[in-house]
Amino acid sequence: MPAPPDSPTAVPAAAPSGASTGSAFARVSLLVYALLIVYASWYPFSGWRDLGIKPFDYLWARLPYYWTGFDVWTNVAGYAPLGLLLVLAMHPHLRPWWAVLPATLAGVLLSVCMEAGQTYLPTRVPSNLDLLTNAAGVTLGALLGAACSRTFLHESRLLLVRQRWFPAEASRGLAVAGLWPLALIYPQNHLFGLGNLVPPLSGFFSDLLDTPIDLATAWLNNAQLSAEQYWLADVIVTACGLTGAALLVLQLLRRQAPRRRLVALYLLACIAAKSLACALFFAPQNAFVWISPSAVGGIMLGTMMIAGLSWAPPTAQRRVAGLALFLSLVVTNAVPANPYYLSTLETWVQGKFLNFDGAAQFLSVIWPFLALWMLYHPAHRKQS
Repeated sequence: MPAPPDSPTAVPAAAPSGASTGSAFARVSLLVYALLIVYASWYPFSGWRDLGIKPFDYLWARLPYYWTGFDVWTNVAGYAPLGLLLVLAMHPHLRPWWAVLPATLAGVLLSVCMEAGQTYLPTRVPSNLDLLTNAAGVTLGALLGAACSRTFLHESRLLLVRQRWFPAEASRGLAVAGLWPLALIYPQNHLFGLGNLVPPLSGFFSDLLDTPIDLATAWLNNAQLSAEQYWLADVIVTACGLTGAALLVLQLLRRQAPRRRLVALYLLACIAAKSLACALFFAPQNAFVWISPSAVGGIMLGTMMIAGLSWAPPTAQRRVAGLALFLSLVVTNAVPANPYYLSTLETWVQGKFLNFDGAAQFLSVIWPFLALWMLYHPAHRKQS
């Protein structure tokens, strides 16, 4: 007698012979990555003006006199994942090697539009060299996607593992979970305190009304917290943020998957990404500057919550994850910025990373809302 669908021993039914389906994960990831490119290319989205220059004049201009190898390689590296995802997303409508040319053309067209839009931004300069390096990146990515298609697409071992460990509806959630370590890169008032809406809203209303507006001052009425209160808020936000992200990943895993080991590996990878970002954007000796007594306390509390809730029913996990993320959002936006955080943010190195800085800040704001949307999406609620 076959095992019921929800049984731990149940295995996903194999696709009919000769059937080939597209990768929903690749398509969701492509959409998210394209939006990040748009945001990074047009950040900070303010000061739009018309200087009487046509948007595509840069195509026929001289190549820039001043450029660095860093600029070239960051442009290539930034567009390579786009080319790879475009090839994977076109399957099965186009065979991988046939998809290289349309994927390259689509990536180049996006780059042309992004550079043209920079004509109207005071802090950005459109460049034909950027277009050439972006085109090189998307081409390399498309070729890599075609070469690796057997690894990621139908009949691959990786896809079989994906089907064995994750349900078919997990593509959205996997994309959201994959964005969490990227969202953590931008410095936060609390270690896992994402979703701080006060600074971007203050900037938006200041530009809209053409007068300086500080919502934090208006909202908090110049409240001053003690060191103990800052410590408690940091512990709460860190524990809730960690718990919400870990339970979100647990929601995506089938019962037969090594759930606890995968979640532990995921959290370790996120902490490694945070440490690498601190070393890159501050200084190598500051790789672990994020470690503080309150952060350690929050991680310990969150770990205990995750360990206990890993045995809970999926419905309870989903509800606790939503509650934890919501509580983290409330405390993050209600507590004044820690003076230590403000001094740390002043040393955040933008410079060559200006484009990435905008995308990282954007992700840090929207990630909790994406996670809450995923947790309460009808497709994922059915799983629990």
